[in-house]
Amino acid sequence: MKKVLITGSNGFLGQKLVKILIAKTEFDLLGVSRGENRLSYLPNSNYQSLDILDFEKVNELVSNYLPDYIINTAALTNVDQCKEEKQECWELNVDVVENLTKICAEINSHLIHLSTDFVFDGENGPYKEDDKPNPLSYYAKSKLASEEVLLKSNINWTIIRTILVYGLTENNSRSNVVTWVKESLEQGKDINVVTDHIRMPTLVEDLAQACILAIKNDAKGIYHISGKDMLSVYEMALKVADVFDLNASKISPTVSKQFTDADPRPPKTGFILDKARKDLGYQPHSFEDGLELIKKQYELITPNS
Repeated sequence: MKKVLITGSNGFLGQKLVKILIAKTEFDLLGVSRGENRLSYLPNSNYQSLDILDFEKVNELVSNYLPDYIINTAALTNVDQCKEEKQECWELNVDVVENLTKICAEINSHLIHLSTDFVFDGENGPYKEDDKPNPLSYYAKSKLASEEVLLKSNINWTIIRTILVYGLTENNSRSNVVTWVKESLEQGKDINVVTDHIRMPTLVEDLAQACILAIKNDAKGIYHISGKDMLSVYEMALKVADVFDLNASKISPTVSKQFTDADPRPPKTGFILDKARKDLGYQPHSFEDGLELIKKQYELITPNS
């Protein structure tokens, strides 16, 4: 039985990882997050409240549990918040990884770390794993720095870069591009959506499965994980309106330069998924299939809708 510790288990990806792993008998699971356990399907005996920045307590907990794998989903991912709160960004996105790397070296644990397409400048997407990063925002620079911590280490590590993760979590607690568009349109709001940011959006279930496939295949190194479709954010919004039968006329196209205070984003990213398909057997959903899955999930939490 493999012992897996998930940091940020109350978070977006953490919730999906917990849901999949808790049902598998070959894994012993411990989820850690700030505050109380917010997941109905995670027994409290498999949860520990933990401030990931309290390195002394983190070290004690990890040394007692002795996980075979740590999946680090804890991060500050709001690009503009990272620009404004640089110290907090660096502590969560870099210092935490440095600490986890030291612990993994001591207890011979494998660290799976989540990173981002934003390490690239978006001038030559889609990207493969060995393309040269050139981060534009402070957030992206912090994530690249976290990758460099692992590249310089001698532990077993896996970096999983991903793109614009979307999906539905328990209690609909985590907003993302799909839930934001759906709920805005349902409320009759007019929304402005950019046409000049091109991405390959990633269903959160696909990302969680990729993390688990990395464990099952004992995969090491950098892997690119995303959906299979290249779309502008505006095109994504139109597809959300279509699948959920909402009023697409409320969606207005705009361009990113209208948001003058925002930290820069890469214009076109996207990933070449050949390595993940070959090494991991990774098979992502199409964006429309992902939306259909989310539609069914909404029906389960609001059965009378």
